[in-house]
Amino acid sequence: AESPPTRPVRVDRKRFLRVVIFFAGAFLSVIWWDLIVRRIPGLRGMAERSSVSRWQRISRRFRRLAVQLGGVLIKLGQFLSIRVDLLPPEVTGELADLQDEVPSEDLVDVLAVIEEEFGRPVQQVFDKFAPEPEAAASLAQVHKARLIGGEHVVVKIQRRSIETLVETDLAAIRTAVNWLKLYRRVARRVDLDQLFGEFARTTRAELDFVAEGRNAERFAADFSDEAGICIAKVFWDYTTRRVLTLENVASIKITDYDAIEAAGISRAQVARRLYDTYLRQIFATNFVHADPHPGNLFVQPLDRVPGTGPDEPRPFLLIFVDFGMVAIIPERLRAHLRDYLIGLGTRDSRRIVQAYIDSGILLPSVDRRRLEEIHDVMFQRFWGM
Repeated sequence: AESPPTRPVRVDRKRFLRVVIFFAGAFLSVIWWDLIVRRIPGLRGMAERSSVSRWQRISRRFRRLAVQLGGVLIKLGQFLSIRVDLLPPEVTGELADLQDEVPSEDLVDVLAVIEEEFGRPVQQVFDKFAPEPEAAASLAQVHKARLIGGEHVVVKIQRRSIETLVETDLAAIRTAVNWLKLYRRVARRVDLDQLFGEFARTTRAELDFVAEGRNAERFAADFSDEAGICIAKVFWDYTTRRVLTLENVASIKITDYDAIEAAGISRAQVARRLYDTYLRQIFATNFVHADPHPGNLFVQPLDRVPGTGPDEPRPFLLIFVDFGMVAIIPERLRAHLRDYLIGLGTRDSRRIVQAYIDSGILLPSVDRRRLEEIHDVMFQRFWGM
């Protein structure tokens, strides 16, 4: 079931209509081209040839709307941008840089949230607070600051009216999901209600920064024996439900390949450490950092060990930030995930699909053979990358 907001929140009707109108236009395009034109003799080829360009245009329009409105639309775009297993590169490419295009909140509203949370002027909370944000995300933005004790920190502050934006966007997406359920080709393959329910729960959970701080501390405890992993310290005296104050650990963005190489760090070693870290999260600690987009992963160069040559890779820390979205792997899934991993390592599509079936995550109407074929294609496309 969808988790309700913590308290009644009004819906911005004007914003709701803008989002719903966009989805309506996208659905009408699909109905016209995929359900009507494709069935007209002689026009099927034209519909198939134009499919990628049409979805690219829809993705571009969604990107513009998300940048204008922010909120949950940014998160939805980020989610779609990493689904390279389902969407063509022309679509994911349009959405890939969405995180970097989020407009920042007005400083007046940022300071107002801090003062509302702590009940006193910002100058009495922080010794120094940078007016320009370091990063702007869909639900919050980050500013550098200095505590009265002298510690340099980053402060994550929720957008002032974010609860209204979240509930408005979720209501609009719920409407689009209800329309999509009428399309039997999708409805019989995907439990859309469950998918939307999970998206809504995780989005609302991100609005509780106290929970995010606890998640960060649990993750840090899980990897306390890993010298190459770094998670920022939480400053609890400066943290509330809408304000989160953390040690400043920002460094090289994990997708800034030129900077990583310029620092003398092996990209292959970064990839291996990231991969090993996620294997440990999934199969050992069962507590997973579930929002691994490039804005939440950094690489920090360390000093070379004395005696190592300049041609040897430089040591580094892999830094995780933003624990608003986490996943806990339940006991019932763990054995099936191990079977899945063996299937992945041996390129055994049948074993992978059987792991899906045994774990109960597939709908009864699934076409097993078709699903195995899809995994074979994915292996051909991505194996060795």
